[in-house]
Amino acid sequence: MVAALPRWAALRRPLRARPPAADPAPEGARGAELSVEDVSHAFQINGAPLPVLDRISLSVAPGGFVALLGPSGCGKSTLLRLAAGLEPADDGRLVLDGERIDRPDPSRLLVFQDPTLYPWRTVRGNVAVGLEARGLLAQRRGRIDEALGLVGLSAFAEAHPHQLSGGMQQRTALARALVNDPRLLLLDEPLGKLDALTRLALQDELVRLWRRSGFTALLVTHDVEEALVLAERVVVLSDRPARIRAEIRVEAPYPRRRDDPELVRLRSHILNILGHAA
Repeated sequence: MVAALPRWAALRRPLRARPPAADPAPEGARGAELSVEDVSHAFQINGAPLPVLDRISLSVAPGGFVALLGPSGCGKSTLLRLAAGLEPADDGRLVLDGERIDRPDPSRLLVFQDPTLYPWRTVRGNVAVGLEARGLLAQRRGRIDEALGLVGLSAFAEAHPHQLSGGMQQRTALARALVNDPRLLLLDEPLGKLDALTRLALQDELVRLWRRSGFTALLVTHDVEEALVLAERVVVLSDRPARIRAEIRVEAPYPRRRDDPELVRLRSHILNILGHAA
Protein backbone atom coordinates (compact mmCIF):
# COMPACT_ATOMS: atom_id res chain seq x y z
CA MET A 1 0.00 0.00 0.00
CA VAL A 2 1.29 3.48 -0.88
CA ALA A 3 0.98 5.99 1.93
CA ALA A 4 -0.92 9.18 1.11
CA LEU A 5 1.18 12.33 0.79
CA PRO A 6 0.65 14.90 3.54
CA ARG A 7 -1.28 18.00 2.47
CA TRP A 8 1.78 20.27 2.48
CA ALA A 9 3.67 17.84 0.24
CA ALA A 10 0.86 17.70 -2.27
CA LEU A 11 0.88 21.49 -2.54
CA ARG A 12 4.62 21.52 -3.30
CA ARG A 13 4.47 19.03 -6.14
CA PRO A 14 5.70 20.51 -9.45
CA LEU A 15 3.01 21.52 -11.93
CA ARG A 16 3.06 19.86 -15.31
CA ALA A 17 0.68 20.28 -18.21
CA ARG A 18 -0.86 16.92 -18.99
CA PRO A 19 -1.07 15.54 -22.50
CA PRO A 20 -4.38 15.65 -24.38
CA ALA A 21 -6.79 13.09 -23.00
CA ALA A 22 -10.47 12.30 -23.00
CA ASP A 23 -12.30 13.31 -19.84
CA PRO A 24 -14.43 11.03 -17.65
CA ALA A 25 -18.11 11.60 -18.31
CA PRO A 26 -20.59 12.33 -15.51
CA GLU A 27 -22.78 9.40 -14.53
CA GLY A 28 -25.62 9.00 -17.00
CA ALA A 29 -24.04 11.30 -19.59
CA ARG A 30 -25.62 11.33 -23.00
CA GLY A 31 -23.29 13.88 -24.54
CA ALA A 32 -21.33 13.30 -27.72
CA GLU A 33 -17.58 12.96 -28.22
CA LEU A 34 -16.01 15.98 -29.92
CA SER A 35 -12.72 15.58 -31.78
CA VAL A 36 -10.82 18.54 -33.21
CA GLU A 37 -8.20 17.11 -35.54
CA ASP A 38 -5.30 19.26 -36.74
CA VAL A 39 -7.57 22.24 -37.46
CA SER A 40 -6.23 25.45 -39.02
CA HIS A 41 -8.29 28.44 -40.07
CA ALA A 42 -7.76 31.96 -41.40
CA PHE A 43 -9.88 35.04 -42.03
CA GLN A 44 -9.76 36.87 -45.33
CA ILE A 45 -8.94 40.54 -44.68
CA ASN A 46 -8.88 42.70 -47.82
CA GLY A 47 -8.17 39.60 -49.87
CA ALA A 48 -5.23 38.46 -47.71
CA PRO A 49 -5.39 35.52 -45.25
CA LEU A 50 -5.06 36.28 -41.54
CA PRO A 51 -4.23 33.00 -39.74
CA VAL A 52 -6.34 32.48 -36.62
CA LEU A 53 -6.00 28.79 -35.65
CA ASP A 54 -2.84 26.76 -36.24
CA ARG A 55 -3.08 22.95 -36.17
CA ILE A 56 -5.38 22.66 -33.13
CA SER A 57 -6.06 19.13 -31.89
CA LEU A 58 -8.10 18.27 -28.81
CA SER A 59 -10.87 15.96 -27.70
CA VAL A 60 -13.78 16.13 -25.28
CA ALA A 61 -15.27 12.84 -24.12
CA PRO A 62 -19.04 12.29 -23.98
CA GLY A 63 -20.37 14.34 -21.08
CA GLY A 64 -17.03 16.07 -20.54
CA PHE A 65 -16.48 19.77 -19.79
CA VAL A 66 -13.50 21.61 -21.28
CA ALA A 67 -12.70 25.33 -20.99
CA LEU A 68 -10.67 27.35 -23.50
CA LEU A 69 -8.49 30.19 -22.19
CA GLY A 70 -6.25 32.50 -24.18
CA PRO A 71 -5.52 36.10 -25.14
CA SER A 72 -8.32 38.21 -26.57
CA GLY A 73 -8.70 37.67 -30.30
CA CYS A 74 -6.67 34.47 -30.41
CA GLY A 75 -9.41 32.40 -32.06
CA LYS A 76 -11.31 30.81 -29.17
CA SER A 77 -14.73 31.92 -30.43
CA THR A 78 -13.76 30.94 -33.97
CA LEU A 79 -13.15 27.40 -32.78
CA LEU A 80 -16.65 27.32 -31.27
CA ARG A 81 -18.15 28.52 -34.56
CA LEU A 82 -16.36 25.73 -36.40
CA ALA A 83 -17.62 23.18 -33.86
CA ALA A 84 -21.15 24.54 -34.31
CA GLY A 85 -20.85 24.04 -38.07
CA LEU A 86 -21.42 27.74 -38.80
CA GLU A 87 -18.39 27.76 -41.11
CA PRO A 88 -15.94 25.12 -42.36
CA ALA A 89 -12.34 24.82 -41.23
CA ASP A 90 -9.69 25.59 -43.84
CA ASP A 91 -7.65 22.52 -42.88
CA GLY A 92 -8.18 19.53 -40.61
CA ARG A 93 -11.58 18.40 -39.45
CA LEU A 94 -14.01 18.47 -36.54
CA VAL A 95 -15.92 15.29 -35.73
CA LEU A 96 -18.85 14.58 -33.44
CA ASP A 97 -19.34 10.91 -32.57
CA GLY A 98 -17.51 9.86 -35.74
CA GLU A 99 -19.43 12.17 -38.09
CA ARG A 100 -17.71 15.13 -39.67
CA ILE A 101 -19.13 18.53 -38.71
CA ASP A 102 -19.96 20.40 -41.92
CA ARG A 103 -23.23 22.22 -41.16
CA PRO A 104 -25.29 23.48 -38.20
CA ASP A 105 -27.33 20.90 -36.32
CA PRO A 106 -29.60 21.10 -33.24
CA SER A 107 -27.45 18.48 -31.53
CA ARG A 108 -24.73 21.18 -31.37
CA LEU A 109 -25.89 24.49 -29.94
CA LEU A 110 -24.03 27.73 -29.30
CA VAL A 111 -24.89 30.03 -26.37
CA PHE A 112 -23.52 33.56 -26.75
CA GLN A 113 -22.51 36.28 -24.31
CA ASP A 114 -25.67 38.22 -25.20
CA PRO A 115 -28.95 36.33 -24.64
CA THR A 116 -30.43 37.73 -27.92
CA LEU A 117 -34.03 37.22 -26.80
CA TYR A 118 -37.03 38.35 -28.85
CA PRO A 119 -38.46 41.28 -26.82
CA TRP A 120 -42.04 40.72 -28.04
CA ARG A 121 -42.05 37.07 -26.91
CA THR A 122 -42.53 35.79 -23.40
CA VAL A 123 -39.91 33.65 -21.70
CA ARG A 124 -41.89 30.58 -22.76
CA GLY A 125 -42.08 31.87 -26.33
CA ASN A 126 -38.34 32.51 -26.49
CA VAL A 127 -37.55 29.04 -25.16
CA ALA A 128 -39.87 27.52 -27.79
CA VAL A 129 -38.12 29.13 -30.79
CA GLY A 130 -35.91 26.18 -31.66
CA LEU A 131 -38.72 23.64 -31.37
CA GLU A 132 -40.95 25.80 -33.57
CA ALA A 133 -38.26 26.11 -36.23
CA ARG A 134 -37.88 22.33 -36.29
CA GLY A 135 -41.63 21.66 -36.35
CA LEU A 136 -41.48 19.86 -33.01
CA LEU A 137 -43.46 22.17 -30.76
CA ALA A 138 -46.60 20.03 -30.64
CA GLN A 139 -44.67 16.86 -29.72
CA ARG A 140 -42.31 18.46 -27.22
CA ARG A 141 -44.36 21.21 -25.60
CA GLY A 142 -43.79 19.56 -22.21
CA ARG A 143 -40.03 19.97 -22.64
CA ILE A 144 -40.46 23.74 -22.37
CA ASP A 145 -41.79 23.47 -18.83
CA GLU A 146 -39.02 21.01 -17.98
CA ALA A 147 -36.34 23.35 -19.31
CA LEU A 148 -37.82 26.33 -17.45
CA GLY A 149 -37.85 24.25 -14.28
CA LEU A 150 -34.21 23.29 -14.78
CA VAL A 151 -33.11 26.94 -14.88
CA GLY A 152 -35.49 28.10 -12.14
CA LEU A 153 -37.77 30.23 -14.31
CA SER A 154 -41.10 28.41 -14.06
CA ALA A 155 -42.69 31.37 -12.27
CA PHE A 156 -41.54 33.74 -15.03
CA ALA A 157 -42.78 31.74 -18.03
CA GLU A 158 -45.17 34.50 -19.12
CA ALA A 159 -42.81 37.41 -18.41
CA HIS A 160 -41.15 39.39 -21.19
CA PRO A 161 -37.38 39.97 -21.45
CA HIS A 162 -37.57 43.59 -20.24
CA GLN A 163 -39.05 42.29 -16.98
CA LEU A 164 -36.06 40.04 -16.31
CA SER A 165 -32.66 40.70 -14.76
CA GLY A 166 -29.54 40.05 -16.83
CA GLY A 167 -29.01 36.73 -15.08
CA MET A 168 -32.59 35.66 -15.74
CA GLN A 169 -32.24 36.57 -19.40
CA GLN A 170 -29.16 34.37 -19.65
CA ARG A 171 -31.02 31.54 -17.89
CA THR A 172 -33.69 31.91 -20.58
CA ALA A 173 -31.02 31.56 -23.27
CA LEU A 174 -29.73 28.41 -21.56
CA ALA A 175 -33.26 26.99 -21.37
CA ARG A 176 -33.72 27.76 -25.08
CA ALA A 177 -30.68 25.58 -25.77
CA LEU A 178 -31.51 22.82 -23.27
CA VAL A 179 -35.07 22.33 -24.57
CA ASN A 180 -33.51 20.92 -27.75
CA ASP A 181 -31.57 18.24 -25.78
CA PRO A 182 -28.16 19.19 -27.23
CA ARG A 183 -25.42 16.59 -27.14
CA LEU A 184 -22.78 19.34 -27.39
CA LEU A 185 -23.27 22.75 -25.76
CA LEU A 186 -20.86 25.45 -26.95
CA LEU A 187 -20.61 28.35 -24.51
CA ASP A 188 -19.07 31.61 -25.77
CA GLU A 189 -18.50 33.64 -22.59
CA PRO A 190 -22.16 33.22 -21.59
CA LEU A 191 -21.61 34.87 -18.20
CA GLY A 192 -19.22 37.59 -19.32
CA LYS A 193 -21.60 40.56 -19.05
CA LEU A 194 -23.17 39.70 -15.70
CA ASP A 195 -22.42 41.39 -12.39
CA ALA A 196 -20.00 39.55 -10.12
CA LEU A 197 -22.54 38.02 -7.71
CA THR A 198 -24.88 36.88 -10.49
CA ARG A 199 -21.94 35.43 -12.37
CA LEU A 200 -20.86 33.35 -9.38
CA ALA A 201 -24.40 32.06 -8.89
CA LEU A 202 -24.77 31.09 -12.55
CA GLN A 203 -21.40 29.34 -12.56
CA ASP A 204 -22.76 27.01 -9.88
CA GLU A 205 -26.03 26.72 -11.82
CA LEU A 206 -24.22 25.79 -15.02
CA VAL A 207 -22.35 22.99 -13.24
CA ARG A 208 -25.65 21.69 -11.87
CA LEU A 209 -27.29 21.76 -15.31
CA TRP A 210 -24.33 20.00 -16.92
CA ARG A 211 -24.18 17.25 -14.34
CA ARG A 212 -27.94 16.73 -14.45
CA SER A 213 -28.36 16.84 -18.24
CA GLY A 214 -25.12 15.12 -19.24
CA PHE A 215 -24.36 17.22 -22.34
CA THR A 216 -20.77 17.69 -23.51
CA ALA A 217 -19.59 21.26 -22.89
CA LEU A 218 -16.93 23.43 -24.51
CA LEU A 219 -16.60 26.84 -22.85
CA VAL A 220 -14.75 29.98 -23.94
CA THR A 221 -13.92 32.35 -21.08
CA HIS A 222 -11.37 35.00 -20.16
CA ASP A 223 -11.84 34.29 -16.44
CA VAL A 224 -9.26 31.80 -15.13
CA GLU A 225 -11.17 31.17 -11.91
CA GLU A 226 -14.37 30.52 -13.86
CA ALA A 227 -12.59 27.95 -16.02
CA LEU A 228 -11.28 26.17 -12.93
CA VAL A 229 -14.65 26.17 -11.14
CA LEU A 230 -16.51 24.78 -14.16
CA ALA A 231 -14.27 22.58 -16.26
CA GLU A 232 -12.65 19.18 -15.91
CA ARG A 233 -9.87 20.30 -18.21
CA VAL A 234 -8.51 23.72 -19.16
CA VAL A 235 -6.90 24.23 -22.57
CA VAL A 236 -4.64 27.30 -22.74
CA LEU A 237 -4.17 28.81 -26.20
CA SER A 238 -1.40 31.08 -27.45
CA ASP A 239 -1.83 34.41 -29.18
CA ARG A 240 -3.03 34.41 -32.78
CA PRO A 241 -2.61 32.18 -34.68
CA ALA A 242 -3.68 30.05 -31.74
CA ARG A 243 -1.78 26.93 -30.79
CA ILE A 244 -2.30 24.83 -27.68
CA ARG A 245 0.20 25.89 -25.02
CA ALA A 246 -0.99 23.62 -22.20
CA GLU A 247 -3.78 21.24 -21.20
CA ILE A 248 -4.39 21.07 -17.47
CA ARG A 249 -6.69 18.60 -15.77
CA VAL A 250 -8.68 19.92 -12.80
CA GLU A 251 -9.26 17.06 -10.38
CA ALA A 252 -10.99 18.93 -7.54
CA PRO A 253 -14.43 17.42 -6.81
CA TYR A 254 -17.70 19.20 -7.55
CA PRO A 255 -19.10 21.45 -6.21
CA ARG A 256 -15.81 23.35 -6.11
CA ARG A 257 -14.74 25.93 -3.55
CA ARG A 258 -13.08 28.94 -5.12
CA ASP A 259 -10.59 29.14 -2.24
CA ASP A 260 -9.58 25.48 -2.60
CA PRO A 261 -5.74 25.45 -2.41
CA GLU A 262 -5.61 23.23 -5.51
CA LEU A 263 -7.60 25.75 -7.55
CA VAL A 264 -5.50 28.62 -6.20
CA ARG A 265 -2.36 26.75 -7.23
CA LEU A 266 -3.68 26.02 -10.72
CA ARG A 267 -4.82 29.61 -11.13
CA SER A 268 -1.29 30.85 -10.45
CA HIS A 269 0.12 28.30 -12.89
CA ILE A 270 -2.28 29.26 -15.69
CA LEU A 271 -1.68 32.99 -15.20
CA ASN A 272 2.05 32.31 -15.52
CA ILE A 273 1.42 30.44 -18.77
CA LEU A 274 -0.61 33.38 -20.03
CA GLY A 275 2.21 35.74 -19.11
CA HIS A 276 0.62 37.48 -16.13
CA ALA A 277 1.84 37.79 -12.59
CA ALA A 278 0.02 35.56 -10.13
